[in-house]
Amino acid sequence: MELNDLVSQVAGFDSLAPGEKIRLLAWWLHTHQNMATFRTGDIRVCYQELHLPVPNIAMYLTRMTESKPAKTLRKGDSYNLTRAARSDLDEKYGIHPSIQAVSKLLIDLPEKVPDLTEKVFLREAIDCYRVRAYRACIVMTWNLAFDHLLKWILKDAARLAAFNAAIGIRYPKRAGVSIKTYDNFADEFKESEIVEVCNTAQTVNSNVIKILKEKLTKRNMAAHPSSVVVVQPQADDVVTDLINNVVLALP
Repeated sequence: MELNDLVSQVAGFDSLAPGEKIRLLAWWLHTHQNMATFRTGDIRVCYQELHLPVPNIAMYLTRMTESKPAKTLRKGDSYNLTRAARSDLDEKYGIHPSIQAVSKLLIDLPEKVPDLTEKVFLREAIDCYRVRAYRACIVMTWNLAFDHLLKWILKDAARLAAFNAAIGIRYPKRAGVSIKTYDNFADEFKESEIVEVCNTAQTVNSNVIKILKEKLTKRNMAAHPSSVVVVQPQADDVVTDLINNVVLALP
């Protein structure tokens, strides 16, 4: 995790007391820079990278070392957070391996997505995931995947013809409807109906159809006000399934 990404996850970071900021930066050095110990200069570099005024770091580290219970341990001019202090911050800001995997999947995707609109959806999905806004991440990932699906249909004349031929089969009352442009999809159909027509046209296989239906249900749950709690594993499921089986699988 980059330092700026960590800070963006911490609500009210700028208003934290200097000692709290220093503990958080020390935790980042331990956890994400693999530093067993750190020096005052290492903390100073963090402040400079974040464009923050640098406090009297040595004074605050001394206070944390002398507090009861101690929050830091000192050996010579090096320090490390105590086990208890690190555990507390691990619980608040620790990154589960699954989060690292999903973050990498999203971050590596821009090079594989040339479309500008999809890049916008992708950037928003990444931002939402990083700050643990999982409802919004699910919505933006669905937007990315569904946008990709529609453009994939339009990109190939045979796929578009198969889709148009299937409209009247799946929805007989709309037998005269024909998709010619991207906007026609939204003008004529709901998202769920587009998935149904894709199923009838067999433009994508049945497993992808199943994924689209399931993820559309989750998108609706996330997008609409409700008491349902949306947590990280739900976002992980939506992101990995839609990215791997729609965005990357339909070139």
